[in-house]
Amino acid sequence: KRASSPRLTLAQVDEALASISQIKGEGSAAERQRLLAELFARATAPEQDFLARLLLGELRQGALEGIMLDAIAKAANLPPGRVRAAAMRAGGLAAVAKAALTEGEKGLARFALRVFQPVQPMLAQPAEDVADALERLGTAAFEWKLDGARVQAHKSGGEIRVYTRSLNEVTAAVPEIVAALGDCAAREVILDGETIALKPDGTPYPFQETMRRFGRKLDVEALRATFPLSVFFFDCLLADGRDLTARPARERLDALAGFLPAKILIPRLVTGDKEAAQVFYDDALARGHEGVMAKALDAPYEAGSRGAGWLKIKKAHTLDLAVIAAEWGSGRRNGWLSNLHLGALDPATGGFVMLGKTFKGMTDKMLAWQTQRLLELETSREGHVVHVRPALVAEVAFNEIQASPTYPGGFALRFARVKRYREDKSAKDADTIESVRALYEGQRHRKAAGPA
Repeated sequence: KRASSPRLTLAQVDEALASISQIKGEGSAAERQRLLAELFARATAPEQDFLARLLLGELRQGALEGIMLDAIAKAANLPPGRVRAAAMRAGGLAAVAKAALTEGEKGLARFALRVFQPVQPMLAQPAEDVADALERLGTAAFEWKLDGARVQAHKSGGEIRVYTRSLNEVTAAVPEIVAALGDCAAREVILDGETIALKPDGTPYPFQETMRRFGRKLDVEALRATFPLSVFFFDCLLADGRDLTARPARERLDALAGFLPAKILIPRLVTGDKEAAQVFYDDALARGHEGVMAKALDAPYEAGSRGAGWLKIKKAHTLDLAVIAAEWGSGRRNGWLSNLHLGALDPATGGFVMLGKTFKGMTDKMLAWQTQRLLELETSREGHVVHVRPALVAEVAFNEIQASPTYPGGFALRFARVKRYREDKSAKDADTIESVRALYEGQRHRKAAGPA
């Protein structure tokens, strides 16, 4: 059975699915089937197709968070910026959607930045080098870019909680961060920072050793003895009840320096001088770090966005790209998914734009792991190609970005190789096609200008 004309609303579907999820006990399977049949009978053919793919987790329609926020704004007849701001403070979509659709502007007003309510972190765009960063930002704050784990620390009185970039609370796993904030002079704060496992000489352990501190089954004390964490904070979102996210970076940095000891502040240099910035960058690399961040002094904190006011500069050209498909290997890689199809996020559609393929840089251990994981994410197959839900993010090194008619985005990566998987990132954290285009343009201009 199916409806001849559309009459189902989002609220009705949500209510039906919520009711189905609550059914338990003897006869629950039959009751769930009955309610699903009733729901499908009220839907048109296209709606039935959508519902089936929704229930099976195979929508593949590119509706990431940004698209959903715009849809909520349109449905509620509210400014998109207002809805996005509320979602940033709420740390999620569900409550904001309900408030927008049922209470309008008044409902969104209650979503204020609060301690113990984590928000999505601000992200950075890539820059070619320090000269490129200075050209784009002018005088900026340069900070060490650590190869650690992003953390958000919340403090209210004597209570401290720590969250990951995916907003999971990990306070019990990171006692070093809690202890470090014992010297925080502010009564109530929300801080953005990075935690990293450092060797006795101050150089970092490999990234995966830091990430071991965030596993599911932890012997915290044993790990703490082997891989002690250090924490370095670089931004302040809230201080003693005052929301600082809309304030310029220089004001937030002043607040940070006012109540935190220098030993837990990220090393920073404010300069507009290319040579000074280069020396700072070289020093960061010499100490084993990834590179530097460059931040505009007048930039607000754009939670959940890849803001133009933050730029990341690394030694090797790398992009964080989503795996959108993979091909079965041959020869010694027979039986493993090997050749990865890599995509950059397209914010306009919420989908991913393919930039090429690579089978390079993978160890046998990585091949075995990614084969198992990608098969769990499989949505369809075409010959030897397995299409997957874009949930895995790979850090991909490359030599150059080339113009290419082969791929929809118009670009391809030369000598792409996988450095590692970023299990701390979700697909919405992937680098965007705009970032790729900006890197390509910077690269082209530098070639045209010739050697400096």
